[in-house]
Amino acid sequence: MKGILLCIAIAVFGASAVYSQTTAETPSPNGNTARITSSSTTSSSTPAKVGKLAATSLPPEKTNPVKAVRFEKPPVIDGKLDDDVWKTAAVFTDFYQVQPGDNLIPQNKTVVRLGYDPRFLYIAFHCFDEPDKVRANIAKRDNIWDDDYVGILFDTFNDQRRAYEFDFNPLGVQADGIWTEGMGEDFSLDLVMESKGIVTTDGYTIEVAIPFKSLRYVAGKEKLWGVHFWRRTKRLNNSLDMWIPLDRDKSSWLAQAGHLTGLDGLASERTLELIPSVTVSQTARRVRTFGVFPNTPAALTDTGRLVNEPVDLDIGLTGKYTLTPTVTLDFTVNPDFAQVESDQLVVTANQRFPIFFPEKRPFFLEGSDIFTTQIAAVHTRAIIDPDFAAKLTGKTGRTSFGLLLASDNGPGNFSADERTTILSAPEDTRNRYLDQNAPIGILRLKRDIGKSDSFVGLLATYYRFVDRYNKLGGFDGRFRLNKQTTFSWQALGTRTRRVHFFPEEGVFKDVPQNGFVYAISYDQSGRNFGQNFSMVGRTRYYQADVGFNRRPNTNNPNWFLRYNSDPNPKGKIVGWRVYTDFNSNFDWQGRSQNFNNESQFQLRLQRQTFIGIGSDNGYDRVFESEFGPKRQPGTDCVVNNTCTFAGEDNERSTYYHGIYAYAESTPSKKYSFNMFVNRMAGALDFDFGAGPKFPRVSPTALAAEQARAAGLCDPRDDEQPLPPVCRAPQDPGPGTFWHFDGGITYLPTAAINARLSYTKEHMRRFDSGQVAFDVNIVSLRTTYQFTRFLFARGRIDYDSTAANYKGQFLLGWTPNPGTAFYVGYNDDVNQNGYSPLSGRLEPGFRRMGRTFFIKMSYLFRRSF
Repeated sequence: MKGILLCIAIAVFGASAVYSQTTAETPSPNGNTARITSSSTTSSSTPAKVGKLAATSLPPEKTNPVKAVRFEKPPVIDGKLDDDVWKTAAVFTDFYQVQPGDNLIPQNKTVVRLGYDPRFLYIAFHCFDEPDKVRANIAKRDNIWDDDYVGILFDTFNDQRRAYEFDFNPLGVQADGIWTEGMGEDFSLDLVMESKGIVTTDGYTIEVAIPFKSLRYVAGKEKLWGVHFWRRTKRLNNSLDMWIPLDRDKSSWLAQAGHLTGLDGLASERTLELIPSVTVSQTARRVRTFGVFPNTPAALTDTGRLVNEPVDLDIGLTGKYTLTPTVTLDFTVNPDFAQVESDQLVVTANQRFPIFFPEKRPFFLEGSDIFTTQIAAVHTRAIIDPDFAAKLTGKTGRTSFGLLLASDNGPGNFSADERTTILSAPEDTRNRYLDQNAPIGILRLKRDIGKSDSFVGLLATYYRFVDRYNKLGGFDGRFRLNKQTTFSWQALGTRTRRVHFFPEEGVFKDVPQNGFVYAISYDQSGRNFGQNFSMVGRTRYYQADVGFNRRPNTNNPNWFLRYNSDPNPKGKIVGWRVYTDFNSNFDWQGRSQNFNNESQFQLRLQRQTFIGIGSDNGYDRVFESEFGPKRQPGTDCVVNNTCTFAGEDNERSTYYHGIYAYAESTPSKKYSFNMFVNRMAGALDFDFGAGPKFPRVSPTALAAEQARAAGLCDPRDDEQPLPPVCRAPQDPGPGTFWHFDGGITYLPTAAINARLSYTKEHMRRFDSGQVAFDVNIVSLRTTYQFTRFLFARGRIDYDSTAANYKGQFLLGWTPNPGTAFYVGYNDDVNQNGYSPLSGRLEPGFRRMGRTFFIKMSYLFRRSF
């Protein structure tokens, strides 16, 4: 394996070296993201009247690198710009409104000052405004987007590929992340830094001190950093003012950045961070009263009882060592991966494929952008409970690299019910699987090409649990064709040993299988017109055990076309957009699986208001072999009662027609709302049912239910087999589908944030006229922020299908990344729900489980 990877790496980087010698300099790609970008704008110089278009050329102070000023004395970071040292700082002024306007003079003035000393980079913002109109709340870190805020991009390698992003609201609350061209923003990064802000009589001011040891960078007298400074004002149509104007005909922000120079004489430090953590928890869960096995007569009447488990003490250690300003080693031993906040409830009814949940654990989040590729072949939530893990990431020259190694205890750490079952297996089987670990490895290499954001890369992963293994490897790349257009691609091969199902034979076999996945994307993004053609394909036995697996045996071409108007910031209609999206699926046997065309029209209005309507029309088709054994030649599975699908047909198909509408608005700084509603006629119900509350309602399932009620399906001897109607094979069929989701956010004071959201999905089949499922999910979340670092949070989620309430209550203190103290309580209660033990309806409230925990961690940081 090592030899193969070495040969692949040599081939990739040898080819990239040849390519880089022949590639002309090109700007970098699409920077459109949710937080601060929606379009780019035309370059110009500062004019003299608010709202007028700027000139066509930049002044020298923006085209030439700005020399950073070295401070002899550090400023006090208190939000007040009264330190004399700020008078000597480099100054960035004369901003441009780039959203919604097209490089207009902004309504309010912004001034940025910058300086440094050997250990810190200092930035100050002075944002002029009417103080009573400034939106500033005591927000949680990385959650300042309902406020006014200022922001920075530092491209510390000046490679137009990756940059640090820093945002601060008027009170100095921080949001920090990584900006990657072509992928957008990732706010999972939390750096140690200091910031303060205050609302003043003429607006607000912010001071920031960023330690150089928190960053990866190159520096020196001749070195350049790419820089952007911006300011977002929510009440002015969410206007975005930037120091460097943006050309809407260029799809890259980093290629249009200004430049900072003169950062020399920095302290050369190696930094060690250690974060010991302690979690004390006490959990109660509902268990079987007598410990009986499932599916036995006693289990059918067992209501269970709530049992308190022993108090659990979990001690762990996470660390980081900065080997150089560009290379970092992260490590962890017995990490405490208990989630302080659980995943959002989602609708699982009628879902054929896994649902993606984002990573939330800090160890895996930091530096995760290096492992992110076009195909989700790395999704670290697949690493469940590592005893230890280590990660080496960084950049040297043109090469970025990442290596992650872990020993995961999760696969062999069976639950109590699973242990009850496995203990009945032969001793050699128990010893092979019980409490065994899975070794995991991930290798990522990227080689920059040319002076744009082009690259080629390699990705390899390895996973083994006992005799089950998964090996994955392949290449990817991104090439900038011109200032608007990029082409990306990726191809991976896999070798997997596990128990595979072979639908043609209708059997399971424990044999190795090879798999393949590919992805391409051609993206063109201009001022008014844009398009993207992409295609992704996976063979039947493609498997990424360290990644996220989507639909197998499919090819999915997609063509997206959009046109948007030039903005009119002062008009009632600020802008409009129309798009159409064609996509389809076909399997590797050439059979069509679906076709879809979505078209949408959107209006952007004043007060951050968006409304849109759209249509969804297409064709959906499923095959028996996707759900179970395929019908065998020479046998009549209808007569033998062995078909996966009911009836003579081994496939189902439907034409569907849908229409939807949505709206969102922030009419004031105290509240905002959003909603989306969709109706589709002809949507396919896969006949899974939705738990005890919504059993299957296909004609075959209803017929079987009637037969059982009539006693026709009672146990019989071998000479009198059950009638075929009792088997109720799967019978997918079309119906009418409704979806609604919406929510309202209310901020009555600067310290309180409340969010109420509601999701509903409902489906009624055409053939039986019965409701297949009706799901209602209600979530209420409220946060009281006593200070920037001390908060109390409550959250209640209700799922009508499970008749279940989940409550989460948390008191937290987080003065800096790594140092935290939490006290939490989680509760899980059913109301008139079905018992998970007996499957029977239980009236009233029944507690399913509860957890109380205290979690503490502390950051020790020392430089050498």
